[in-house]
Amino acid sequence: MQFIMIIATMVGFASGMVAVLLKTLVHFIQHWIEQIPVTKFAYLLFPAIGLLITVFIVQHFFSGHIEKGIAMVLKAIARKSSFIPLNHSYLHIITSSITVGLGGSVGLEAPIVATGSAVGSNLARITDLNYQERTLLIACGAAAGISAVFNAPIAGVIFAIEILLAETVVSYFIPLIISSVVGALCSKIILQEASLFNFVLKQSFDYTNVPFYVLLGILAGLISLYYAKTFKAVEKKVHNTKMNIYGKALISGIMLMGIYFLFPPLFGEGYKSVKLVANGTFTHFVDNTNLFSLLNENWGLVAFTACIVLIKPIAAAITIGGGGNGGNFAPSLFTGAYLGFFFSKLINTSPLIKIPEGNFSLVGMAGVLSGVMYCPLTAIFLIAEITNGYELFIPLMIVSSISFFIVKSYEPYSMETKKLALEGQIFTQKKEKNILTSIVLEDMLQDTYQCIQIDKKLKDLIELIKKSEKNIFAVVDGKERFTGIIELNDIKQKIFQPDLFDKTSIKSMMKKPAAILYTDQDMHTVMEKFDVTQSWYLPVLNKNKKFIGFISKTKLFNKYREILSSQGDLYEDN
Repeated sequence: MQFIMIIATMVGFASGMVAVLLKTLVHFIQHWIEQIPVTKFAYLLFPAIGLLITVFIVQHFFSGHIEKGIAMVLKAIARKSSFIPLNHSYLHIITSSITVGLGGSVGLEAPIVATGSAVGSNLARITDLNYQERTLLIACGAAAGISAVFNAPIAGVIFAIEILLAETVVSYFIPLIISSVVGALCSKIILQEASLFNFVLKQSFDYTNVPFYVLLGILAGLISLYYAKTFKAVEKKVHNTKMNIYGKALISGIMLMGIYFLFPPLFGEGYKSVKLVANGTFTHFVDNTNLFSLLNENWGLVAFTACIVLIKPIAAAITIGGGGNGGNFAPSLFTGAYLGFFFSKLINTSPLIKIPEGNFSLVGMAGVLSGVMYCPLTAIFLIAEITNGYELFIPLMIVSSISFFIVKSYEPYSMETKKLALEGQIFTQKKEKNILTSIVLEDMLQDTYQCIQIDKKLKDLIELIKKSEKNIFAVVDGKERFTGIIELNDIKQKIFQPDLFDKTSIKSMMKKPAAILYTDQDMHTVMEKFDVTQSWYLPVLNKNKKFIGFISKTKLFNKYREILSSQGDLYEDN
């Protein structure tokens, strides 16, 4: 356990430094863009450049494809025994810093989580830790990354538990806390205070505003659903466009150029404009089209922020679909901040009611983050920590829980994990399914079974039986394709009648199996077929219908029990 604590400290430090490096790189690139002495619209060219460079790097150095973000980490935990390739500890730093630094409308949190998780996985691999401990260190890396980005150690721990760990035991908390605190210290010591994402509340919580917080929670849930559906639809449309990858990146960059011209705050992460909104200092905006100027100042601001809320998921989707690397954590915070500001500004147009715009912006951030990322507890504690207190704890709980309830009622899985969850590629909250997900069909396969040709006779089978310890045999045709099985119990009487050896054909003795399994099927399907057929052995074929081996129900149950017994407390002796 002491060794785990030491490794958790190392993971926390490495992940914290990665987060600091990534934030510093992005700030440096954006500062460099601001210093270029050209026309005020020159910055609009950089998102396209960023996407082109990112695509070039991925194509030439990472085999043309990289698995991104939180979904990659969850899949590694469930399907790859918590092993994450070493290149994930640096590829996200390179690609996401270029994408976001040059204006991609996505966030750095998902790349930081992926990088921190890769650091934890590889340190665990080097130190020869087991699956349970590797998974814990992956969570430690993610917790440290989130903690370092926001200087929010509690939110980092809760994020790891809420998003990455399907099951948590008490002993996990200490390593997670150590990693998270070390990550937060890295950012607090190295980054300047201006670089950290924090706020000072201008007004305290007023219980008379609770009805408005309830309305904001409902609105946040609906906007979260809109965000998820819009993002997936646009991202899929852009990604599936039949076009050269560089052409796609260029077109996406041009689309972003148009969006940023209309709505400049959407450029990059957008945390700078979020600070203005949440601090209540967002009083004017750049209207390059003069369309919003047709309205009076107050209604122009309301209309502008409403458009920002609706268009942010489109900008994020174009960035990702066009080949960029980033996540939806920051965009959901951004959307929530503008949603809260829009809602409070709209209410304040009435001369009879005045609610604090800054507070509603902050609470709106928690509402949309909760609804988009399916992490209500993380959202609550994150906003509580970045506001340096728990003054808004009650409205945060109200808005986050309502938003989460609404999205969960319509969609059981978040937009980033839905496809993988339905395919059985990641863990869910169902323990039995999680155990089956972690079992790989190839590991259960018994390939020492012998085959016999369908045109052979009983005497050939007798010779096979003499050399084999098995009591079931696969029958194949002349092209080695599977045709059936022969069980020893079915032919027991015939093997004691020598006069039948040359007369009885294999074809006459074989039978169809109760079910057939294929190598690309998951263990949920395998278990269902065992349950339905009540068989103890089922044949496994490849996609060409060639026999690979048999799977034994006994071996599968033994593996299930082995995994179940290994999921104990870290303090217990194994």
